[in-house]
Amino acid sequence: MRIDEEIQSSKFEDNYHKAVINVTYTYGWLNNVFRCKFEKNNLTQQQFNVLRILRGQYPKPATINLLKERMLDKMSDASRIVDRLVQKGLVSRCTNTKDRRAVDIRISDEGLGVLEKMDIEFRTKDVLKNNLTEEEAGQLSDLLDKLRG
Repeated sequence: MRIDEEIQSSKFEDNYHKAVINVTYTYGWLNNVFRCKFEKNNLTQQQFNVLRILRGQYPKPATINLLKERMLDKMSDASRIVDRLVQKGLVSRCTNTKDRRAVDIRISDEGLGVLEKMDIEFRTKDVLKNNLTEEEAGQLSDLLDKLRG
């Protein structure tokens, strides 16, 4: 559905304004679609993102700073997210052997298992493929890259 139909307004200053509204609206729409998948596994989107980063690092540990750099939501409190994942048994924390001030964070076997289960349950492609071809998804991604400069 077109953005002006979704928000029941066609009063945009110009196409730039319309594009910003559309990107913002679509961000919220995607969050709502994925929220159900995360809640089913007792995770937030930010926790899922941290687990994915840690799985990419595995078996090497990550630091809070590395997580902050790579997280999609730059406003998230990575330390608090890690605390919650530790409580759930999905990650572990230990002191870095080379720098005792630093803390290493590793995904646990349970955390790897949750991601493996989620990989089977849903794929991002399944949300988009009904409305976009793979080529169109690539074009959209390229345009968003161009937008960010």
